[in-house]
Amino acid sequence: MAAVIPRRVYYSVYAILLGLVLLTWGLSYLHLSHPLSVSVALTIAIVKALLVVLFFMHVRYSSWLTWVFVGAGVAWMGHILILTMSDYLTRGIVSGW
Repeated sequence: MAAVIPRRVYYSVYAILLGLVLLTWGLSYLHLSHPLSVSVALTIAIVKALLVVLFFMHVRYSSWLTWVFVGAGVAWMGHILILTMSDYLTRGIVSGW
């Protein structure tokens, strides 16, 4: 049985997402150090993705099996990103090609 979610929850999440978009936009005009800027931007992006998945994709109110599949998808994406970055970051090490 699906949970009945009040509209104000959706409007609140939407307002938070808009605020995070504005925060990201404002961050682009601040000249922080490069690693700090990237860290803050990625943190904001992860929070936005979590809000979308949890509320607009209804994962927050789903069964444990849905959580298992979402976790498996996130783990698989992390695995693929780690493999891709390990290839990309080690290309300069091999010489003589």
